[in-house]
Amino acid sequence: MKTSNSSPNSELPVIQQTYDLVKWYVPILNRLPRSHKFALGDRMVAGLYDLLEGLVAARYATQKLAIVQPLTGRVNVLKYQTRLLLDFRLVEARRYEYASRKLDEVGRQLGGWVAHLQQ
Repeated sequence: MKTSNSSPNSELPVIQQTYDLVKWYVPILNRLPRSHKFALGDRMVAGLYDLLEGLVAARYATQKLAIVQPLTGRVNVLKYQTRLLLDFRLVEARRYEYASRKLDEVGRQLGGWVAHLQQ
C-alpha cells in the first residue's frame, strides 16, 4: 500500500473506490422521493461522506487503526440501507447490484487495510 504520495491520482485504492462510489451514489440518493429522501437518503449521503472523510483522515493519521476499524461498521450499515432501497422499490435492481458490488469491494479493501494495520 502506498501512503507517501498525496496526489489524488495515486490515492489508496479504498479511498479511490469510496470516492467513486460517493460520486455515483449521491446524485441517485438526492433524487429519492420526498417520503424517503430525508429519512433514508440523507442518512446514506451523510454515511458515505463520513466514510470517505474517515478514510482520508486515517491515511494521514499516526494512529490509523483507531480510525479505520470503526469504518467497517459504516460500510455494513450502508449495505443494509442499500438493501432497503431495493426492498422499498426506490432503486432498480441493476443499480442495487452495482452499489452492492462497490460496497463489497470497499469492505474487502477496508478489511485488508485493518488486517495490515493489526500486524
